[in-house]
Amino acid sequence: MIQLSILKINGYGPWTLTLGSDREHALQMLQASLYKEIQKLFSEKNCLVFLNRADEFFVVSNGLILEDHIEIQKNLEKSFDVRLSMSIGYADSPFEANLKAYEGKKNETFLSKEHAIFGFINGKSEQKVSIMHFDVDDLTSRRKINSPYEITSTIFNLYAKMSKFFLTKNSLTFFMGGDNFIVVANDDAKNSVNDFIKLIEKEDNITLNCGIGNAKTAREAVKLATKSLDTIREIRDSGKEKPNVYELSC
Repeated sequence: MIQLSILKINGYGPWTLTLGSDREHALQMLQASLYKEIQKLFSEKNCLVFLNRADEFFVVSNGLILEDHIEIQKNLEKSFDVRLSMSIGYADSPFEANLKAYEGKKNETFLSKEHAIFGFINGKSEQKVSIMHFDVDDLTSRRKINSPYEITSTIFNLYAKMSKFFLTKNSLTFFMGGDNFIVVANDDAKNSVNDFIKLIEKEDNITLNCGIGNAKTAREAVKLATKSLDTIREIRDSGKEKPNVYELSC
């Protein structure tokens, strides 16, 4: 069972218009500062935050109860001149948890009307998080023949394909910068990871590495996923035949 919390800046579009035309630099700084603080507050509670369209944030929030969300909401309101709403959902797969959170907000199922928190909360009940951490193998060699912007175009095309592929497995994909992607996964996604790696190698001549971590909380799961990815690199650098996928659990 995975729990997702979705944070949304309320009335962001109309509010930005009040800042005048010379506002883009200020908005970018605000979004970056807000993301930093949200990541800090949730990671202190063993969660992990993903930036979604800059005015929205996805949090893998296994283990958090309503009071934890209210505490974070209060801290954010003290620091920023924006109003945030939260919608929470839980399910057997990440995408279904996203739908549950969406349903809660759409139907105004309040968990806390005062703090604009909607949805359905699992709290400390059954918990399971699976994280897949992808990177591109030997991107350095591509930089010798492709400009930085061409590399970015390649990475964004890969992101689009990865998102579409794993959405059919009820899993959620996020670009983490550089050549790194994280998929908040379920068993179906994990079982199909080799199929995706083969597809990308055939269509785009890109070799992917994938580290998988399984744990009760998001921070522990991503720690194991990254450790798995590091293990793949260590095997490669030792001169042995490397696996494309490595998995750790706790």
